[in-house]
Amino acid sequence: MDVEHGVTRSQGRFRALWVAAVVTLGAAALGSLPETIAGTAIGLWFLGATYWLVLRSRAPGVEREYGLQLGGLLELEPIDGKRLVADCARALGWALSVAALTFPFFWLGHVQWYGTTRGFAPGVGGVELADQLVAQLAVVALPEEAFYRGYLQTALDKIWRPSLRLFGAQVGPGLLIASAIFAVGHVLTEPYLGRLAVFFPSLVFGWLRARTGGIGAGVAFHAACNGFAWYLGRGYGLFGDS
Repeated sequence: MDVEHGVTRSQGRFRALWVAAVVTLGAAALGSLPETIAGTAIGLWFLGATYWLVLRSRAPGVEREYGLQLGGLLELEPIDGKRLVADCARALGWALSVAALTFPFFWLGHVQWYGTTRGFAPGVGGVELADQLVAQLAVVALPEEAFYRGYLQTALDKIWRPSLRLFGAQVGPGLLIASAIFAVGHVLTEPYLGRLAVFFPSLVFGWLRARTGGIGAGVAFHAACNGFAWYLGRGYGLFGDS
């Protein structure tokens, strides 16, 4: 029997999946709150769950074990400004590199999926776009990545050891399972089967977690994806003013 820290692999598997179900269902329930507060409530829910499951122990090195170091922001030691800037720059570099490779295909897929017939007319001010990106970063991307890629993917990787080398990252079943739960959670929050499509960018978020050893790059890329989708929606007149 494979036992780690007094917990069998089967027990660990059950706990990780049970916790994922409870947290995901809780987030879906919060989605029924008024739109003005639902997003913030869900974000705080994910951050609270991550704190309770990981950071509350204050065990030495636990932030790095779960990829939550974020340049020292969530570590027990005082924040090192130089390290914070360096880690943020590295995360942004990864995010921009992956975005450069994937966003052209995402744009084409967006046009095909929504069948847009009008031309693209951005009409979005820099302040409005920056505000959207900051909101996506702080309220959506950081909380979701902290839980799904920080806690859940790490916990699942301890049960099903990653054995596949993919573009420099060691990945395994944990990446697929965490992404599937992530996608189901989006459908529960917004009942529309098309929301299952987030499974695919989630695979990239998880790959970035594995490749870089932390969630920073995934947070930046996640926010960029959401911001880009919003930008395309505005540009093609799918919602709001354009």
